[in-house]
Amino acid sequence: MAYRRYAIYYTPPPGALADFGAAWLGWDIASGMARTHPDIPGLPAPIDQITATPRKYGLHGTIKPPFALPPGTDPEALARATARLCATLTPVTLPGLALTRLGGFLALTPAGDQAPLADLAAQVVRGLDSFRAPPSQAELARRRKPTLSARQQELLTRWGYPYVMEAFRFHITLTGRLPRAHAEQTLAALTPQLAPLLPAPFTITDLTLAGEDDAGLFHALQRFPLTG
Repeated sequence: MAYRRYAIYYTPPPGALADFGAAWLGWDIASGMARTHPDIPGLPAPIDQITATPRKYGLHGTIKPPFALPPGTDPEALARATARLCATLTPVTLPGLALTRLGGFLALTPAGDQAPLADLAAQVVRGLDSFRAPPSQAELARRRKPTLSARQQELLTRWGYPYVMEAFRFHITLTGRLPRAHAEQTLAALTPQLAPLLPAPFTITDLTLAGEDDAGLFHALQRFPLTG
């Protein structure tokens, strides 16, 4: 299958959290298949509405944001470069993950000192930048929101995305933007479902190369262990 964009993600390893997240979102990035939503009482709206925005990305935390390949570069070369880079990077361990509200959406966020994780992401963004085609003016205009700081504008221009380097904040998105009351109600409904599944400690031992198909859905293509 040909993919129109690629990304480097953290995806949870096979297990209870990955299974629940795939069902919650309705898309399994690992198998590339739709999943039936679970029956969760107490939600303020149907799950397919709550999860419509993040569904196509699957359960993941972004390390290098989606990018198109430049002319003359092929996916096999990207995979080889990713493998070489991951062989130089060390795993990152944090105390755990927590379900939190970030502005208008819910996400899993790590506890503890996130500097090692931010450094990991920065190395991946820099190390694979030659595989990123420059964004079009239309894409830059779409991302250039008035809420961005001057530094985020610079990051957007340099790296094609405003939330990298020191602006990076790792999170695993679970919902689209919700009204505050809906976000709090969803948080209350999800907490007992997720609490037994969240890892403590939370360790990133590999990264996933993902591809976006023509329907806009992301597929996990290959995992690369961090062995540096």
